[in-house]
This record gives sequence, C-alpha cells and structure tokens, in this order.
Amino acid sequence: MGNFESQGIDATYVRIAPGVSSGVAPIFVDPSGQNRIIVVKGANDTLTPEDVDAAAPLLRKADTIIMQFEIPLRTVCHTVKFAKANGIRSIVNPAPAQPVDYQEVGVADYFIPNESEAEAITGMPVHSIDEARNCAEFLLRQGIGRVVITLGERGSLAAGPDRIDLIPAFKVQAVDTTGAGDAFIGSLAVFLSEGLPAEEALPRASLYAALSTTKVGTQKSFSKRAEFDQEWRNRVGHL
Repeated sequence: MGNFESQGIDATYVRIAPGVSSGVAPIFVDPSGQNRIIVVKGANDTLTPEDVDAAAPLLRKADTIIMQFEIPLRTVCHTVKFAKANGIRSIVNPAPAQPVDYQEVGVADYFIPNESEAEAITGMPVHSIDEARNCAEFLLRQGIGRVVITLGERGSLAAGPDRIDLIPAFKVQAVDTTGAGDAFIGSLAVFLSEGLPAEEALPRASLYAALSTTKVGTQKSFSKRAEFDQEWRNRVGHL
C-alpha cells in the first residue's frame, strides 16, 4: 500500500481478503535476459464484479482501464462491460493465458497478448511475423475489435478492422526483459489517454518497453517521464 501511495495511486478501494495471502510472482531471469514467471494469484483471485461496482465512483473518472487474467475472468468481463457502458477505454492483457469467451472480451477496445499467450489462447503457432498476422486475423474474425500481439525484440503487430501494421522494436542492449510487456501496455494506456492516435502511441510504447529491458527489475526499470521524453527526442527528433 505504501508503494501505491508513493506512486500516486489511489488505494481507496483496495480491500484485505481475510485468510488469503497477497498474490506473488517469482521471476527467474536467464543470462540472456529472458525470463520465466510463476504466478500465484492469492488475494487477486478474490476480486469480484461487486468489488468493481463498489469502486465505480472512482473508476468512472478513468480514461483507460487495464485488466489482466490474474483476477477472475468473470470480473474481467464485467469490468470490460462497465468500461463500455461508461465510455472508458479498456485494454485486456490475457496474462496468464487461459481460454476466453471471444464475445465477452471482444467488447474491449484493445486485446494485447504476447506471443506465448496468443498461442495458448488460439492454439495457433506465433513463431514468425506471418504467423502472428494469421493469429491476429483469426482473433479479429472472432469479434475482437483491435489486437496487438507483442513480439519482443521483433516489435509488435497491431491489427484492426482496416489495417495490420508491424511496429518495429527499438534497438537496445537488453539485460532483463521482465516487465517489458507491462511497460508497453501501461505506457500505451497513458499515451492513448493523452489523446495520441494509436499510430503515434504504439511506437512510443515500443520504445518505453525497450528502455525497460536495459535495467534489472520491473517497476524500478521503468523510465520517468522526463527521461523517456528525452530519449524519444534523441531517437526520433520530436515529441
């Protein structure tokens, strides 16, 4: 809670689940900087649709709501519908991956899996750009409005009803890829909430995620805004 407050996060509606430990996710990083994560949901798995409704006065002020699968799927689906009903942008990150009801999650504005999550959900291989494109097209056919498949050092593939674009990765010397997906999605939410169109927000999110891999750790590897803006100027030449 202290960490939340130090980061300016409103913890008004955070509750304690009696008899249940907090969720944990031990992370193992190999010498190449790649990681494996074991998720123990703990109290996260007790979050209910009723909890979402109780927090509605605060949630209605949000520009964007991000959901992962570390909470019950029924709560994710309820929150997606809540966001839609209140004109709030919603992003679903299906991690850890599990089978989904495409009609339920398709209401979200963005569905953003990584390669392994896309494979697990669809049963399709995602080992190349072409395979990622096929997977994204499949998800679009299931009724999902916009799909972004993150592809690590190959960038990301953004697919919507009118176009499919490969967003190139920025070159960095990666030492720890842990949290890069979170950095991508979190920063994308910020850039979209600031009014940038997707074609401008996605490359910025790509750089933000890439920069996070140059430091060890998760939250502590995320760049401050001024640091990011300067790096963006250095690489692109403008804000």
